Amino acid sequence: MVTSALDKKIQSYLPLLGHEEKQSLLSLIKVFLKLKNENPRFDIEAYNKELEEAVKRIDAGQFYTQEEVEKMSKEW
Repeated sequence: MVTSALDKKIQSYLPLLGHEEKQSLLSLIKVFLKLKNENPRFDIEAYNKELEEAVKRIDAGQFYTQEEVEKMSKEW
């Protein structure tokens, strides 16, 4: 496995941290990984695809105006 420059940089800082700091960092890494696994919408390709589809719907006239939404919301 090839270690990237960023990986090497992170590894160079780890010995400088104390035990509590390392625990905090580990907790943060776990949160990032949990979010990444729970919410695939953070995938940039999927996000861009959703944006493209939304633009196509708008171009096709499939949207509500502000006035229409305000009128609809009064009926909620």
